Amino acid sequence: NWTDAARHLETLVGEDPSLEVSTAIIDTHELAVREGFRGSPTILIDGEDPFASPDDPAGLSCRIYQTPGGPAGAPTLEQLRAAIAERSI
Repeated sequence: NWTDAARHLETLVGEDPSLEVSTAIIDTHELAVREGFRGSPTILIDGEDPFASPDDPAGLSCRIYQTPGGPAGAPTLEQLRAAIAERSI
């Protein structure tokens, strides 16, 4: 699922080259907790996960996102656009 998320992020960078995207490999529970990783893929915007609930646990797992089309392994391009726009306000 991280490849779908990465593809969406590449599209967004193509639309707005000022966006900066970095990736990290999270391979231990301790690192997941420290980085706020709530499953793969986790997308942080300015260090915060716009798709997580405060009680979502950190850890090494696959992640499910609620999308308009139903549960999916990554947020939609439109959901990412909205999350980025919201952080830019």
